[in-house]
Amino acid sequence: MAKILNIETATTNCSVSISANGKIVALKEINDSGYTHAENLHVFIKEALKDASLLFSEIDAIAVSKGPGSYTGLRIGVSTAKGLCYSLDKPLISVPTLAVLAENNNEKTDFVVSLLDARRMEVYAAIFKNGVQVRATKAEIITPTSFSEFLEEGSVYFVGDGAEKCKTVITHENAIFSSEVKYPSAKDMAVLATEKYKIGDFEDVAYFEPYYLKDFVTTKPKK
Repeated sequence: MAKILNIETATTNCSVSISANGKIVALKEINDSGYTHAENLHVFIKEALKDASLLFSEIDAIAVSKGPGSYTGLRIGVSTAKGLCYSLDKPLISVPTLAVLAENNNEKTDFVVSLLDARRMEVYAAIFKNGVQVRATKAEIITPTSFSEFLEEGSVYFVGDGAEKCKTVITHENAIFSSEVKYPSAKDMAVLATEKYKIGDFEDVAYFEPYYLKDFVTTKPKK
């Protein structure tokens, strides 16, 4: 039974979970716009282990959300995960943040677009179909024609805090938006991390770095 400590700090949501064979057995998180990750992360890890009745030594691997996202948040999460892996001699698993966000979806649609807010009309975006990423992760500026090729093909669910700035810009009839703002959470890392654990898809603890994705591409509206 694979027991994994999952850490998600890519946004304002400081989130920690313990999963066993892909099922969540403990969860601690708080969404604070003030970014209280430094104060809360280690406390949440200890509390989650206690709730799961586990010791650090009983964890099989540590998974961390690798980005894109907040520079500070990612640095805290990744440095904590790497430190634990070093001290406990456990494997490190990295999970793309936008894939974690796509798991937070109860809508039955043809596509899921995961969007993290960057600044102004900019977002980090990835597109998924049946849980599989079908377009490379990009940093882009939202326009009325953004994601048009997918909207023409079928229904598209937009999720994440970046989706809020799309609501008044993307008005296609196939666009579906969540009624509430959703953030990446460690509770949605369990399945993704377990799949990687089963195939031994681990990171090199010494050299692994977060995926920041800083460059933005400006797109021109179609005539």
